[in-house]
Amino acid sequence: MEPEGERRLPSRGDGTGSGDSEEKKVALMRIFVEGKDPAAKEVDNFMLRRFLRARDLDIEKASFLFLKYLKWRRTAVPNGFISEAEIRKDLSQKKVFMQGFDKTGQPIVVAFGAKHYHAKRIMNEFTSFVIYVLDRVCARMPTGQEKFTCIGDLKGWGLSNCDIRACLAALDIMQNYYPERLGRVFLVHVPYLFMKAWKIIYPFIDKNTRKKFVFVEDRNLRATLLEDIEENQLPEIYGGKLPLVPIQDPDPLDPTHVALKGDN
Repeated sequence: MEPEGERRLPSRGDGTGSGDSEEKKVALMRIFVEGKDPAAKEVDNFMLRRFLRARDLDIEKASFLFLKYLKWRRTAVPNGFISEAEIRKDLSQKKVFMQGFDKTGQPIVVAFGAKHYHAKRIMNEFTSFVIYVLDRVCARMPTGQEKFTCIGDLKGWGLSNCDIRACLAALDIMQNYYPERLGRVFLVHVPYLFMKAWKIIYPFIDKNTRKKFVFVEDRNLRATLLEDIEENQLPEIYGGKLPLVPIQDPDPLDPTHVALKGDN
């Protein structure tokens, strides 16, 4: 966690507001949230800024979302981190992997939808698994990076894998408690059946998140991924050089990998 005021918040650089404007709003937001919950003093300005951006720089809305996050975190992650013992079933399915970085320095997560089974899912464990994954991804982000890239592989996905409730739970966690962490999602090997489930899920995705999903045609798969990911950082199964590494294993090619105890 970076000490408050250690370095200046950079401008967003996307035309949505100047760095000075954001910095002033973050300062006002900090005064408000610290007055409501002392735990707010433990987070850095970059975290507050993510919540602020998620609510289009509206201080009041961002503050209430952040306070909701603090309350949720104490309940959902009472020990400060999710242990592997709590999520053995989901880890054993080997459905999420993490290795490599895209061209902007975002860590890459690969998730296999066909390895998740609705009938075997226990919701409490699944939500803990989602938190575990997001916390590990956030821990792997290099200094100055706040987002990650995801490749959602749906090859072989069918009715037994369709789990709308789990999808909505994961989406709720991502949007409300890890705002502005998702960079882009490449959906690959998408079967026609999935599009029926997508129509149900889509209305629950906020407008800022919807534009981050990219449906990739099989014939353009490697070329599309290479636009954002160097070949030496792309998983082997997509024509790259890196082997898949289960989310719970340290990446042997990443000397900066550290164990995590909570989102920073």
